[in-house]
Amino acid sequence: MTDLPDPVDPRTAVNQAPALVGHNVVTSDVALTEAVTRHGSAGLVEELTPLGVEAGTEAAREHGMLANHHHPELTTYDRWGNRIDEVQFHPSWHWLMERAVGHGLQAAPWEQQEAGDPHAHLRRAAGFFAWSQTEPGHGCPISMTYAAVPALRADDAIAKEWTPLLAARSYDPGVRARSQKTGALAGMGMTEKQGGSDVRANQTRAVPTAEDGWYALHGHKWFTSAPMNDLFLVLAQTGGGLTCFVVPRVLPDGTRNRIDVVRLKDKLGNRSNASSELELDGTLAQRLGDEGRGVRTIIEMVAATRLDCVLGSAALMRHALAEASWHVAHRAAFGGRLVDKPLMQNVVADLAVESEAATALAMRLAAAVDRPGDPHEVALRRIALPLAKFWVCKRTPAMVAEALECLGGNGYVEESGLPLMFRESPLNSIWEGSGNVNALDVLRALGREPEVLQAWISEVGAARGADSRLDRAVDDTLALLGDSAGLEAGARRLAGQMAACLQGALLVRFAPPEVADAFCGSRFGASYGGTFGILTSGSLREIVDRSTPVLV
Repeated sequence: MTDLPDPVDPRTAVNQAPALVGHNVVTSDVALTEAVTRHGSAGLVEELTPLGVEAGTEAAREHGMLANHHHPELTTYDRWGNRIDEVQFHPSWHWLMERAVGHGLQAAPWEQQEAGDPHAHLRRAAGFFAWSQTEPGHGCPISMTYAAVPALRADDAIAKEWTPLLAARSYDPGVRARSQKTGALAGMGMTEKQGGSDVRANQTRAVPTAEDGWYALHGHKWFTSAPMNDLFLVLAQTGGGLTCFVVPRVLPDGTRNRIDVVRLKDKLGNRSNASSELELDGTLAQRLGDEGRGVRTIIEMVAATRLDCVLGSAALMRHALAEASWHVAHRAAFGGRLVDKPLMQNVVADLAVESEAATALAMRLAAAVDRPGDPHEVALRRIALPLAKFWVCKRTPAMVAEALECLGGNGYVEESGLPLMFRESPLNSIWEGSGNVNALDVLRALGREPEVLQAWISEVGAARGADSRLDRAVDDTLALLGDSAGLEAGARRLAGQMAACLQGALLVRFAPPEVADAFCGSRFGASYGGTFGILTSGSLREIVDRSTPVLV
C-alpha cells in the first residue's frame, strides 16, 4: 500500500510564486539600462531610478488593478439638467496620472530639448516604458499630450499659449479655462465612422466665424481618446480641403465649448481609459496650419504617438516577461524549479530575446528624436517608426499569450495581471494606423524619400559581417524591393523583415553574444516557425537570468 502524504492545511498556500513587487522596474531591466546608457549615459539611469522604484511598488500594482476594475463613467447632464459631458475616474486613475505627469512623461521633453538637453526624449521614452508597466491605459492621455506639441508648432501663437501648460509637471484635472489651470492635457480626434484610417473621407465641416482663425465645426468623431482633456487636435473639411484644428474644452472667456460626448466605447482592453464618440455642432476651433494641409500638420503628432505605440507594446512585452521569469524562478513542478527545466528555459529565453529586441529598437528610435538636425537620424526615424510600429506591436499579443501560459492557470486569473496585459496587447497594432496602414506607409516612404532606404541600409550595415544569418536576411530583404509588381501585396513581409533586420543589427552590435545568437539563429533561421521556445542556443539559462527581476 502506498503511504499517503502528510495532511496539509488547505488554508495555507504552498509552492506559489510571491507577487512581483519591491523591485526597481528600471534598474532590474538590464536590456533597458544598457540601451539608455548606450544612447545616453549612466547618469540617465540614475535619474530614472526613483521612477523605477515607485513603478515596482505594491501600491503601484494595486492602483493599476483598481483603475481597470472601476471603469470611467460618463455623466451627460448634472442634477439640474445642464449638459456637462464629464467623465468620472476612479481615484487610482488620478494617482497614476499624477505620477506620470510629475515624472515629466507627457510634454516636458520638448521644452527640455529646446533648453539644450541632448537626451530629453530618450529619458522620457525610458520613463514611459517603465511607468507604463504599472498600468497601460493611462498612458493614452500622457502619449497624446506628448505628441501634440510638435503639431502645435505649426502655429507659433497657439504653441506659445499651450505648450507651457502641456509641459508642466502639474496634474490639474477638471473643466476650467486655460488661465485657471496649472497643467493641461491633450487629445486627438481624427477618425470617423465612415472612414476609419481613411481620414480624407472625414465629413466633419468647418465654417469660418467672424473671429480670425476660428471656425465652427459640425460633425462627429468616432474615436476621441480622453474626452476630459483640455484640448483636442481634430481634422475637418474646409473650402480648401482637409484641415487641422485645435478644439479647446473651455473657451478663452471661460464658457464650455460645445463638445457632446455621445458615449464611451466598451472596449476589449484599455478599460481604465475613456475613449469616446463626440458630436460637434457649432463647436469652436482654431485653425492649425493652412487650409487643406491637415494631414501634413497633424503628421508630427501621429509620428510621436506611433513611437509611444512601440514603447507601450515593448513595455507590455517586458512586463509579461518579468512576470513569467519571476514565476518560473519560484515555482516548482516535476521534482524541481520550473526555471531549471530545459524546455521552460527555452520558452522564457525566447520571450526574453523578443523583449530585448523590442526594447533595443524602441530606445534607438527615441534617441533619433533627440537629434532632429541629423539627416541620417531624421531619415531613419521616418522609415523605422512605421517598421517598428508594424512589427513590435504585431508581435506583442503572441508574446504576452506565451508569457501567460508560463504561469498556467495562475496566469489566467485576473489577480495575476496577465489577463489585463493580454486584453491590452492588440491595441497598439490598431491605434495610429493598423498593420496594413503602417506597412503601406513603409512603401510610401521608400517610394517618395530615397534617403530613408539609405538610412536603413546604413543602420543594418553597421553590423555587416558580424553574423552571416543577419547578412543573408538583409540581402533577402533588399531583393524583395526589386519585385515592384508584388510590393503592395507583400508589404507586410517586407516591413516585418526590415524591422527584424534592424533589431538583429542592434543585438549583434550591442547585446551579449548569446542573445544575438539566439535572435539571429531563430528569426533568420530556415526552420523558424514563429513559435516561442524553439531556440537552439546552448546559453539559454544565461538569457533567462538576465531577464529575471531582482528585488531591491
